[in-house]
Amino acid sequence: MKLYSWNVNGLRAVAAKPTFWPWFKTAQADLFAFQETKARPEQLDPSLSAPAGYCPYFSWPTEKKGYSGVAVYSLTEPIQVTKELPEERFAREGRLLHLEMEKFHFLNIYFPNGQKDEDRLDFKMGFYESFLSYSQFLRKSKPVVICGDFNTAHREIDLAHPDLCREISGFLDHERAFLSLMIRKGYIDTFRHINGDLEGQYSWWSYRAGDRIRNDGWRIDYFFVSQELEKNLTRAWLEPHVTGSDHCPIGIELSF
Repeated sequence: MKLYSWNVNGLRAVAAKPTFWPWFKTAQADLFAFQETKARPEQLDPSLSAPAGYCPYFSWPTEKKGYSGVAVYSLTEPIQVTKELPEERFAREGRLLHLEMEKFHFLNIYFPNGQKDEDRLDFKMGFYESFLSYSQFLRKSKPVVICGDFNTAHREIDLAHPDLCREISGFLDHERAFLSLMIRKGYIDTFRHINGDLEGQYSWWSYRAGDRIRNDGWRIDYFFVSQELEKNLTRAWLEPHVTGSDHCPIGIELSF
């Protein structure tokens, strides 16, 4: 199975660019997970609301339009689909889609950004905790695959200028500690597991002029799999050459 994740920073906007559909058709994924879609299904062209050959699923904010949102296109129909975390205060922003597949639970998540203020940072950390509790509950029945924009770089190797970013949300010690906790709980950072400590491997670049050309980026988009799937993980990669968003697509392959 080939799985892709991409924060598209507007699904309609990225699909209007000439690179999107050639990439989509060439990728030939079993599952596409998109974050920051910024649209309800009825706002989308049929090619996006019901792409040929795929079962489409969407979650969007209940209060703020044109914000957040996630989507999954699946080649096979899932057993069931859940939108949002069970905890009510985290179930309003269109940040999660959970597809129960035959072999695993699939979680597509757009984690909150904590840079606005302390309240928002607290919301982000609470979301992390609620998500992990939910994932651990699901894991009791079958393995878990988690993908999305985590809005945190885990280690110094995961961003271009760690010394300049230690006081910025996205690289704060307690944010990074959450990713370390996930790994201790038995979740595998698939890219590092397969590729080791390759440097200069990023998935997001600021829109500031030249940042992407200079590769002044952060790796804040991840695929994690629970340890039960370690033997099934065959490949993990980034696609920084694919443009259209300030993030790039990331992917994994699982063999069953």
